[in-house]
Amino acid sequence: MTWARLELSLRVLAVDPVGLGGLWLRSRAGPVRDIATTALAQTPFDRPQRRLSTSIDDLALLGGPDPVATLAQGRPVHRPGLLATPALLFLPMAESAPAALTARLAQALDRGHHTLIALDEAAEDGEGLPSALSDRLGLFLSLDGERATKPLPKPISLTALRRARALYPLVAMPDELTQALATLAARLGISSTRALLTTRRAARAIAALDGRLTVTEDDLIQAAELGLAHRALPETEAQPDQPPEPPPPDQPDTPDSQPEEQDLQSLADLLIEAAQAALPPDILAKLQADRANRAARGASGTGSSKAGNRRGRPLPSRPGRPDGRSRIDLVATLRQAAPWQVLRKQADTQNRALIVHRSDFRLKRYKEVSDRVLIFIVDASGSSAMARLGEAKGAVELMLAQAYSRRDHVALVVLRGQKAELILAPTRSLTTTKARLRGLPGGGGTPLASGLATALDTALRARRQGMTPSLALLTDGRANIALNGQPDRAQAQADAEQIAQAIRAAGIAAVTLDVANRPQPALAQLSQIMNSRYVPLPRADARAIAATLA
Repeated sequence: MTWARLELSLRVLAVDPVGLGGLWLRSRAGPVRDIATTALAQTPFDRPQRRLSTSIDDLALLGGPDPVATLAQGRPVHRPGLLATPALLFLPMAESAPAALTARLAQALDRGHHTLIALDEAAEDGEGLPSALSDRLGLFLSLDGERATKPLPKPISLTALRRARALYPLVAMPDELTQALATLAARLGISSTRALLTTRRAARAIAALDGRLTVTEDDLIQAAELGLAHRALPETEAQPDQPPEPPPPDQPDTPDSQPEEQDLQSLADLLIEAAQAALPPDILAKLQADRANRAARGASGTGSSKAGNRRGRPLPSRPGRPDGRSRIDLVATLRQAAPWQVLRKQADTQNRALIVHRSDFRLKRYKEVSDRVLIFIVDASGSSAMARLGEAKGAVELMLAQAYSRRDHVALVVLRGQKAELILAPTRSLTTTKARLRGLPGGGGTPLASGLATALDTALRARRQGMTPSLALLTDGRANIALNGQPDRAQAQADAEQIAQAIRAAGIAAVTLDVANRPQPALAQLSQIMNSRYVPLPRADARAIAATLA
């Protein structure tokens, strides 16, 4: 079925590449993806195919003055970029595309000249295509878990493609199917109007490929499988259907009063079932985790980025004067000076080969990345304290095992007794952590407000040291010790909400892990006040916790 969808996706995309925007292809590098890229290369698109790199600069992408040719010819020479002419763009490793490149490609797609094939090689949950690109690509296909097949998907012939393109503008979609498409999007929690337009275009393209002038239910089902299924929200987050209003008392409620609405709901149910069946069992949850991680502040493993001038990846150069500390970007300086050489040499009496003014100087810049500190707030109270504490110990050790490569620090705040305790200051030392955690007792009350206050103070101190703090609260939500150390459930909850507001005001990213056997509404409310991500994890183990926080 997956290879049949790939063949259909390529045929539909060949009919209307610009209108559909492109294809989001989720697959890791390997033989399976090689089959898909080979099939893409064999598809007779109406534009040349260009391969991009995530590290491409603006000069190669957008074009600009060519300093070497300008100096050689004595006149300004402009070098066109890859976006100068309409093309089919391939972007490997699209999940790691920087924000600047994402914005440039989104603008190019909006202008209606290009088509993008985004190769998403996400290896872990939390990675994924930037939303600026995923929202503009009308088709989605996941090859995860597929095995290589010997015969390649058969490319569409030029004759069939010309016939479908000629018929495509004449294909119409009935009003009832348009209404069913809108109902489907509402029930799946899809708010993007682009998704509806591209799905409608895909349904018309499928009908044109089959030589028909009218879209059928089967066409719309296939289009929804390719363009809407991956955009759905989980059932708990999607907007529920509103119950129909009861008829007025003076009008009898007959079963045939609204047959059109019943048919519409039946068709929407059929579309939902088909869309869900088109995806691998866990792909929707993974894509939703990707969206949540991209939306969460400080969720990246390297912390927040800032502009610097010494370390990290290069950034676009800036105008400035050499001060003995900054480095001159020679290529950018020559590029800035090249267009003015003809005019400057006319007034030059020294017959210099190259004339550079102070305003031409460009200085190199680099991206500095701050270390991230992940502060665990662990509930070690009550009868199940040892189990939760053991889970936290395992999660901390798993996170520290990755600290050297990801530059993460971890800290641990324990909730027990009358007051929370910071038993582990931010560190990357696995030996120190194990020694500090070994034999740590639990039990007593749950001073949740004290724990949040201690974590907030630790986070603010880490921020002053240049690190990016984030909090991970691991509790069952049953706070019973107020901030003054007295047992009072109502006051304890009020104090915790007050500290949560302070955490939100400080702009500190957080995630709340509910490890109770049943999700606690009070803890979900506290998470909302703190502006954190709420994740119920009953019977969570160390690996599940570490995977959520990675």
